[in-house]
Amino acid sequence: MIVFRYLSREVLVTLSAVSAVLLVIIMSGRFIKYLAQAASGALDPGVLFLIMGFRLPGFMQLILPLGLFLGILLAYGRLYLESEMTVLAATGMSQQRLLWMTLAPAALVSLLVAWLSFSLAPQGATQFQLLINKQDAMTEFDTLVPGRFQLLRDGSRVTYTETMTDDRINLGGVFISEKKVDEKKDHGITVLVAEKGRQEIKPDGSRYLILNNGYRYDGNPGQADYRAIQYDTYGALLPKPDISDEITDRDAIATSELLTGENSLRNKAELQWRISLPILVFIVTLMAVPLARVNPRQGRFLKLLPAILLYMAYLTILIAARGALEKGKIPGPLGLWWVHLIFLSIGLGLLYWEPLRLKMASRRDASEVTRG
Repeated sequence: MIVFRYLSREVLVTLSAVSAVLLVIIMSGRFIKYLAQAASGALDPGVLFLIMGFRLPGFMQLILPLGLFLGILLAYGRLYLESEMTVLAATGMSQQRLLWMTLAPAALVSLLVAWLSFSLAPQGATQFQLLINKQDAMTEFDTLVPGRFQLLRDGSRVTYTETMTDDRINLGGVFISEKKVDEKKDHGITVLVAEKGRQEIKPDGSRYLILNNGYRYDGNPGQADYRAIQYDTYGALLPKPDISDEITDRDAIATSELLTGENSLRNKAELQWRISLPILVFIVTLMAVPLARVNPRQGRFLKLLPAILLYMAYLTILIAARGALEKGKIPGPLGLWWVHLIFLSIGLGLLYWEPLRLKMASRRDASEVTRG
């Protein structure tokens, strides 16, 4: 029991450290992406941390299996390097017994991954998509930042305001440049400048931009045919927000709906993917235990790179198989299970190959001594 607690603690501590590092790396990359979208006006800066919170369960369900895999390699590799595993082996600790002890923390991680995969991750993906749908329905004035030129998503209009009130209704020092094009030809640009402006929202939800004391310029760049119009009041209809509640992301489909809903290839692939993640935890544990065995003279990192490549091959083939299953290229009953069987066989081969090789070598040495 003491050895079991010691090994479990080493694995779980290393797992926590590795997972934290991986989470920071992945979250930082995604946060920079969303921050760039907020800077361009595509997202409201106030929802960035909310978005990251909704995406966190989806990240963790993929990080934890990798963290466990690397945690076993690093923790047990250190024990082999410091000859602690040699002492345990001398007291009767076989590879099979070490595997059974390691499966206990692996079962804990698998339960956590199953909870994330079946419940938290779909809920987070649903809230994330609803939030993104709401952001897509916002006009450029909802995300406009005073003192900054803002480009619309399709690149057709650039908007600038020098000042803006807290209620985002009244603007000061307004500049709008709109490029008018169709499928046949370029219609030039229209530039609006105004001393001030305001948004008006009608009872039916229509929005109007009312500009005061300004000019409108129409023409084509490089040509001397510009037309300038001075106005006291200029009104323009703004696109009406269209908030969609439709959920199209497959990660956002509830697990209960996958079990009882439409029996489509898309739903089958998603359900098998969610079941595969907890199974993945046990199989990578089976592979990690023999891969962690190193010679103290070789160092603990000798097998780290091949082990990571093996894990990435497992995950890559699993993702590719999910895509093929969605397209009907793989029979439904076969699904993703053949991938797990292949790597289960690899794990069993790694587990039993080294003891078998050592036994054959000892027999060969004994026969040579007998003949001598």
